[in-house]
Amino acid sequence: MGLTMKAPAKINLTLDVLHKREDGYHEVEMVMTSIDLADHLHMVSRKDMDIHVECTTSFVPTDQRNLVYQAAKRLQARFNIKQGVHITIQKKIPVAAGLAGGSSDAAACIKGLNQLWGLRLTTNEMAALGAEIGSDVSFCIYGGTALATGRGEKIIPLPAPPPFWVILAKPPIGVSTGNIYGKLKADQIKAHPDTERMIEAIKEKDFELITASLGNVLEEVTLYEHPQVGQIKERMKRYGADGVLMSGSGPTVFGITQKESRMRKIYHALKGFCRDVYVVRSLGER
Repeated sequence: MGLTMKAPAKINLTLDVLHKREDGYHEVEMVMTSIDLADHLHMVSRKDMDIHVECTTSFVPTDQRNLVYQAAKRLQARFNIKQGVHITIQKKIPVAAGLAGGSSDAAACIKGLNQLWGLRLTTNEMAALGAEIGSDVSFCIYGGTALATGRGEKIIPLPAPPPFWVILAKPPIGVSTGNIYGKLKADQIKAHPDTERMIEAIKEKDFELITASLGNVLEEVTLYEHPQVGQIKERMKRYGADGVLMSGSGPTVFGITQKESRMRKIYHALKGFCRDVYVVRSLGER
């Protein structure tokens, strides 16, 4: 018996860091929304208890370092499951890109095994389990658009923003989220995004206010470490994106617009400048 699960990427419309917590994590406020760039997980039950993960991208680890493997192992142990699973990850989301590819894969694994192994977990129960694996996994369980607080595991659903095109450009580097957060001085952040204004803009479906409210405090660290991220931002702005921001800890930059003509112009301007360029739609809904 097998099934296939879709694992959509996300972008951060806002990312704010409030302070460093006693447990070593940072207290965050993030408004995130799902986009139609997705990995797919093909899952087949095994009669033995082995968990096998393979991936179409060779440099993604398939052992205990992989969040999909960790999710499957945790479910198997937690619910005393006497069977295994073979999981093939068909990668489309760039790796180490700030788009929650690994977290979304783990969320898809949890949701898939919930069906495959007949666990009957609620969405909230799956999200709580996902939080044990990674900060973005809870959001990816729900999908859609949401405010994430705490270390990212506390999710408050939001309505879908108005539809828009998303142009993604990733320079040929990977960024460690832990490294970027480690270099952030939370008490010295110069400008915090207005999270409440972004939430209001989404609720009012005010695209102009959404673009005016974009903000990510991790940009100052990543852009200093990797100047090419700033170059991509400037190029997107120059060619007509209504709003431009780095997603997560980077290095992927996204531009948004509701106009197809602008989308095409930005895409072609970036295609010769950057190898990994994608055009997708916002998903918005859960």
